[in-house]
Amino acid sequence: MAMAPRRMQTSDSIDIAASAQALYSMISDPTRMGEWSPENLGATVVNPKPDGEAFVGMVFEGTNRRGRARWVTRCTVTAADSAERFAFRVHAIGRKAPKLKGANASWEYRFEANDSGGTTVTETWFDDRRRWPRAVVEIFDRVVTSGTTFPEFQEKNIARTLQALKSAAEAS
Repeated sequence: MAMAPRRMQTSDSIDIAASAQALYSMISDPTRMGEWSPENLGATVVNPKPDGEAFVGMVFEGTNRRGRARWVTRCTVTAADSAERFAFRVHAIGRKAPKLKGANASWEYRFEANDSGGTTVTETWFDDRRRWPRAVVEIFDRVVTSGTTFPEFQEKNIARTLQALKSAAEAS
């Protein structure tokens, strides 16, 4: 019996009563991601520009936690299109420092004007572990997510992140 294809991405969208530029400014500052993400505690930009703006090639290290587990990721910005798109890839991970190099995941945020005068924000997670054997992925995912696959796990995280972003943006 053939196995179902592995899901390599998941995404969700939310309408927010804020401008695309305001939302882009919030999301493209990785030091603020801990304000919305259920796992990320914030980040340090390794090679900041003097004006603080995000740019393609910007590198940051994110500190994360899930329950008692803590880890650090190294990420590189792959898209920084003001008020339109912000994306980055996670390419190193480790317990205290991002020492284990390799494709891990990519994240993307898109900002589009909506009919209500606000912005629709879409967050997408991409599984970049294409070279991992499927059996290893399935076992690893179920261990580190307490029984689900990463796409299923990330669906919940994305929904929580977007709702927290909406609450923060609309309270401003």
